[in-house]
Amino acid sequence: MTHPADRTAPDSGASATGLVPTRHGGLTAAEVAERVARGQVNDVPVRSSRSVSEIVRANVFTRFNAIIGVLFAVILVVGPIQDGLFGLVIVANTAIGVIQEVRAKRTLDSLALIGEARPEVRREGRTTQVAVAGIVLDDTVLLGIGDKVIVDGAVTEAEGLEIDESLLTGEPDPVLKHPGDEVMSGSFVVAGSGAFTATKVGRQAYAARLAEEASRFTLVKSELRTGIDTILRFITYLLIPTAIGLVISQWTVEHNDWREAVRRTVAGIVPMVPEGLVLLTSVAFAIGVVRLGRKQCLVQELPAIEGLARVDTVCLDKTGTLTEGGMDVQELRMLDTTGGTADTTTGTTADTTADTTADGERLREVLGVLAAADARPNPSMRALLDAYGTPAEDGPWRVLEAVPFSSARKWSGARLREPGGTEAGWLLGAPDVLLPAGHPALAEVDELGGQGLRVLLLGRTTAPLDGPDPTKDLDPLALAVLRQRLRPDAAATLRYFEEQRVQAKVISGDSAVSVGAVAASLDLPGADHPLDARTLPADPEQLADTAEHTTVFGRVTPQQKRELVGALQSRGHHVAMTGDGVNDVLALKDADIGVAMGSGSEATRAVAQIVLLNDSFATLPSVVAEGRRVIGNIERVATLFLVKTVYSVLLALLVVCTQVPYPFLPRHSTVLSALTIGIPAFFLALAPNNERARPGFVRRVLRLAVPGGLIAGAATFTAYELARADQATDLKADTSVATLTLFLVATWVLAIVARPYTWWRLLLLGAMGGAFALVLVVPWLSDFFQLKLIGTQDAWTGVAIAVAAGLVLEVIWHFVSRTQDRDTRA
Repeated sequence: MTHPADRTAPDSGASATGLVPTRHGGLTAAEVAERVARGQVNDVPVRSSRSVSEIVRANVFTRFNAIIGVLFAVILVVGPIQDGLFGLVIVANTAIGVIQEVRAKRTLDSLALIGEARPEVRREGRTTQVAVAGIVLDDTVLLGIGDKVIVDGAVTEAEGLEIDESLLTGEPDPVLKHPGDEVMSGSFVVAGSGAFTATKVGRQAYAARLAEEASRFTLVKSELRTGIDTILRFITYLLIPTAIGLVISQWTVEHNDWREAVRRTVAGIVPMVPEGLVLLTSVAFAIGVVRLGRKQCLVQELPAIEGLARVDTVCLDKTGTLTEGGMDVQELRMLDTTGGTADTTTGTTADTTADTTADGERLREVLGVLAAADARPNPSMRALLDAYGTPAEDGPWRVLEAVPFSSARKWSGARLREPGGTEAGWLLGAPDVLLPAGHPALAEVDELGGQGLRVLLLGRTTAPLDGPDPTKDLDPLALAVLRQRLRPDAAATLRYFEEQRVQAKVISGDSAVSVGAVAASLDLPGADHPLDARTLPADPEQLADTAEHTTVFGRVTPQQKRELVGALQSRGHHVAMTGDGVNDVLALKDADIGVAMGSGSEATRAVAQIVLLNDSFATLPSVVAEGRRVIGNIERVATLFLVKTVYSVLLALLVVCTQVPYPFLPRHSTVLSALTIGIPAFFLALAPNNERARPGFVRRVLRLAVPGGLIAGAATFTAYELARADQATDLKADTSVATLTLFLVATWVLAIVARPYTWWRLLLLGAMGGAFALVLVVPWLSDFFQLKLIGTQDAWTGVAIAVAAGLVLEVIWHFVSRTQDRDTRA
């Protein structure tokens, strides 16, 4: 592979900067080895995930694990062991969490390795690719369009080198670099090519100093995690006084049997702790990462999974997203002096072109020279290279000066010495940019664009390329017509977004007519009214209105892409942006979720939260579905865990106030938690879920959790007190009635949360009910868990209370669901 900075120009004339680049062979192998030995290497650790030790610490050393661990130790002292089952459950849960997160880490690390940038350096006169960590001090690092500046340095070669430093400085305009200028790590190349000498590497580089405090995997704030943290903090404050009151009351009630008092105190405290909520959240995220990894989707930030679930608008760059990266030259249409078509040659490729005139051959030669002069040819230039070939080194055309393509300019060009010895500038780019409004050729351009074709204008000018207006006095000579290759899966992907009520908007730098035609061929709603971004209003409110009501935008500059994303966000939309080119970087960075193609520019992949390594647009529905599955299901299971916390706190308060023995032993709390929350929550957390996440996570969870917990606690305590009033029963029988009642009410809550029903959800509910029935009727199980119902009166009373509680739950759920539907419509 020959880097653009290493290409030998056909002529030794000045570059686009007006300076002849100074070239040297770079470091020798001995000099590289010497710097490695001195530690002058780019040794910044590139981590796509936490280390194994950090994962273990995060899962083991938690506040709630500490509480549960102390209580487990207490039970080990007072016995029996079956009352310590909750401790073994915590160990198992923690182990599952660690294993799943380590799996996710390995997936992330392997995918990050695939997508890792490999910058090019010049050593001993040869160009070679090295790992980012392989760059040493004084290395000559080569740059081309789309490259990210890996380390700080000083420019040594520059051929129209323009660098965007906006991610570092906030300055929106690219900076033209000359030899001797400084470049900072974290910036990226938007036009031209060049090279620089590394002056600061490793932790001394600018971007490394900015990133020293955080790694890529850092769990930044999100509504989900913030909401869970808020809930856990409130529970902690509630748990402390309640637990103290419970300890005092049980010691007072069971003063003759301190071991029983300790066991029932522990039984009251343990279910207050929603220990599985944090675990299942981590596991759901980790499994989401693994599932997406199997689809060659690299999640560079975990909160991106949550963000995907909230996305309601997807902004798509046409090239590389709706269309494949490659193109084909369909025809070359020459223009007469009035701008009309003088000679039209049509064919499926340029090879079948029927035109044999001298002018046609001359223009094809020019196109080949311009394409070859582009240091980093884009898909259009590659198509021209394939069609017209690379000119011979000793050919009649000589490149004196080259201006690389820029998304902001919409054209590229070169100053050529022509076969006759004359010098002239040749431009190739967007016809509606190079030609004045109303030019006769534009009507033909619009006609071709309406067929979904890309059209480039080739023109000759005597104006200097570095002048204020290189397009002045341009003589339009030909239209190069390119056929774009639609992705076969694009239409189905757009239909998916429409079905999921996610708006798809196409934002492209191409002609609005051409982009609209491509989008219309994919049946995208609203594609028949494309908008030229040059007519976008400057007023922020008007821009937001336009952004909301328009589907297809053409001739969009990189800065306008950024502004359109911001305008949509200002109206409350959660925006995902997809792209593969350097012109998408700013919009990707500002979007709620940035999705880059794996074959896209290095800078694009660096700022995106998600990278589609297989370049498949069809992967996006899987990505969105995974995000919705994770967030929607966490909301379901959070309700279950908080219902348990609420009824446990209420039972503890009622016990403290009435000075009676706590209704349960730890073993009862364990079996209730496992069958009504733990096991069902695990399956529900991994189930498919296509509901789009909405704001207000805490409010929605508490709407059912608080009344559900209060009803469950009140029903259980009522059944317990009625059983205690029966003189024919003992504490073990009273506890059994309370356990039966609470199981039935908690299962009813589970049945509500599990809706809408599917065969496996009904099977899950039946399995949990069957398991509890076995605990009651199998002698060794009932003995192990100390559950024994005496007579039928108390048992049926408990069932009746549970049914009444269930009916009240249904009424509450009816009002909760109506409120949520109203919020959704709003």
